[in-house]
Amino acid sequence: MACTSCGQCALVCPTAAIVERDETNEVFADLYDKDKVVIVQTAPAIRVGIGEAMGMDEGALVTGQMVAALRKLGFDKIFDTQFTADLTIMEEGYELIHRIKSGGTLPMVTSCSPGWIKFIEHFFPKSLEHLSTCKSPQQMFGAVAKTYYAEKMNIDPRKLVVVSIMPCTAKKFECKRPEMKSAFHYWQEKMGLQEGESFYDVDYVLTTRELAKMFKRKGVDFEHLHVEEFDKPLGISTGAGVIFGATGGVMEAAVRTAYEVITGKPLDKIDLNVVRGFEGIKEAELDLAGTKIKVAVAHTLKNARTLLEQIEEGKSPYAFIEVMTCPGGCLGGGGQPIPTTWAIRQKRADSIYREDKLHPIRKSHENPAIKAIYEEFLTEPLGHISHELLHTAYTERGIY
Repeated sequence: MACTSCGQCALVCPTAAIVERDETNEVFADLYDKDKVVIVQTAPAIRVGIGEAMGMDEGALVTGQMVAALRKLGFDKIFDTQFTADLTIMEEGYELIHRIKSGGTLPMVTSCSPGWIKFIEHFFPKSLEHLSTCKSPQQMFGAVAKTYYAEKMNIDPRKLVVVSIMPCTAKKFECKRPEMKSAFHYWQEKMGLQEGESFYDVDYVLTTRELAKMFKRKGVDFEHLHVEEFDKPLGISTGAGVIFGATGGVMEAAVRTAYEVITGKPLDKIDLNVVRGFEGIKEAELDLAGTKIKVAVAHTLKNARTLLEQIEEGKSPYAFIEVMTCPGGCLGGGGQPIPTTWAIRQKRADSIYREDKLHPIRKSHENPAIKAIYEEFLTEPLGHISHELLHTAYTERGIY
């Protein structure tokens, strides 16, 4: 039977016999290679999970210490996946608006959870057209790092190594999907690269547990580090980016932007509490300049299956659906510290929403670095370059 690679089995295995494929040695080897430029991106859920693995309180928000610790490992630049979470919202929000206005396939379903993508490819291939074509924030990051950033910094993309720190074991599968070589194809056209020189947009994915292993191996005194900031420009993000780490976060972030793009008016109530929390399926009705749409949020594949069955029966009342594979969303991912209980998930969620509240910018379209990448490189959401680098297609895989 097909596996979604979500890693939830590793979180509950009583003998610790199920573990992720460890890539820490490969990453250390590249960090020691002076001919390579090694950059790292960290997902929103890492900052509320890595502290636990380093002996701190459950759900501790340790963004600054995490950045400092990554610098001690020797990464050349430390960036934030929240930057491309904001980029995802721009592309996905405009895609939803386009589908609604043009009579496209609805409901549109989010595509940033790779376990969910693998699940629908295996078990519900007839519904693939409902998926957003947007890549996940991880994969968008790799694509823009090896094109926009490499060009900006005059770095040979063949020497640029992108490492992802993710709460999710399925991200390891995602980064090696054959279609995730957009940057290579970009440079193939511009530089005449040969097929033998091909490279992936993201080179390695490490789980939260693997990152903790690296810190301990290097003797990093995590708790007592002075806080440091992410590097620019791919480290600038918003509160909308951080809530991607919790179930309902993608929906809430998308609404913050889609409402203002469609209506041209500021969103008065920025916190969409109706899609927060750990209920299996949550729903809301939104009024977008007179157009009322119903949206839904599901976490765990059991609940996703319920919504997919509605779609395949032609009974789905929704225009937009968010699905996350793991209980609680990414903060409960299969690569997070063990144990991961519901009480611990709640503490991590509380920290994520606290960071959102404290953020000076809470809407993706107001991120100055996002405005800059469109002005300098992408030109517009859903434009030609965006289509080539930030969007993808899916594959029917079969059950066995």
